[in-house]
Amino acid sequence: MSRVVEARSLCKEYILGNVAINVLKDVNLEVLESEFVVIRGASGSGKTTLLNLISGIEKPTKGKIIVYEYDLTKYNEDFLATFRCTNLGYVFQSYNLISTLTAKENIEFTVEIAGFSSEKATKKAKKLLKLVGLQDRGNHFPGQLSFGEQQRVAFARALANDPPLMLIDEPTGNLDRKTRQKIIRIIREMKNDAKTIIVATHDEEIAKYADKILLLNEGKITVE
Repeated sequence: MSRVVEARSLCKEYILGNVAINVLKDVNLEVLESEFVVIRGASGSGKTTLLNLISGIEKPTKGKIIVYEYDLTKYNEDFLATFRCTNLGYVFQSYNLISTLTAKENIEFTVEIAGFSSEKATKKAKKLLKLVGLQDRGNHFPGQLSFGEQQRVAFARALANDPPLMLIDEPTGNLDRKTRQKIIRIIREMKNDAKTIIVATHDEEIAKYADKILLLNEGKITVE
């Protein structure tokens, strides 16, 4: 299998006032095509930061992050925005839905900015809402949806352009048991579709399906 993600001596430092906080320290990893990787670690261990570096949303302080053979540290935001739209879907821990758009419009927007027609966007949005069991909630705004429903809309939006790589940040945190099972089912279906999946999670049940489990501890990564 080909390599999808490679991190080489990856470091990320944040400056707060006069204090330097080293979140990631010399991280090396690789993720292969169609591999399902779980990243574990305590809150604040750098899991979200690592996902943001893989997506190109943030840049490392040192080192390289290579995704589909592109060294993302070398490209500007215009390239990275197009790259993300084409190659990856990101389900954020905070959902990041646009509050002024309905559930259906949040998904349509993602398809349209990729250059597809509004007709195709509407068709895709309806299909994805059905996939996540929210076909009757498409005209509701995020504020009218439960946390679990917002999470499922976030999954649908991330899948809108059928990306080969999925990044998922704490998908089942603070969800009730029934909604948690729905989210896990969606992730398992993505795995069955041979997508490359990287999930940051504390959820033991999700970890059961992983091909590889990585542990982040004090800025360093090890394979469990």
